[in-house]
Amino acid sequence: MKIAIGSDHAGFPLKEKIKDLLTQKGLEVIDKGCYNTDSVHYPEFGAAVAKAVADCEVSRGILVCGTGIGMSMIANRFHGVRATLCHNEFTATAAREHNDSNLLCLGARVLDEALALKLVEIWLATEYAGGRHQTRLDLIEELSK
Repeated sequence: MKIAIGSDHAGFPLKEKIKDLLTQKGLEVIDKGCYNTDSVHYPEFGAAVAKAVADCEVSRGILVCGTGIGMSMIANRFHGVRATLCHNEFTATAAREHNDSNLLCLGARVLDEALALKLVEIWLATEYAGGRHQTRLDLIEELSK
């Protein structure tokens, strides 16, 4: 699996830890920035990762900012992206199982590192359930036209 990852300055340290986890799992990681803790504008990096997902350059994406809110806002502007902001094990599971999330958003200032890494693992391992959930995803597509 190929995964794009990005962050703003607040999310940079956690993004680096997530990159380590992904590469240890043998996944190909494409880092879309940022590359240090100097202040940046999160929409640029959120858009780069979301575009990679929308254009099928990668299978999935992960974005990290202070709260995860800003990144989820920009990512969901891209057609075909189902970005989900997760903050506990249940939301990480449901994001994949019910919503077929293809982009995970995390808040570095609201999650401790161990929990954030656990959420990434859950999100990667959980399969989409389909069934009645697909009807809802189809409805989202129809209503967004």
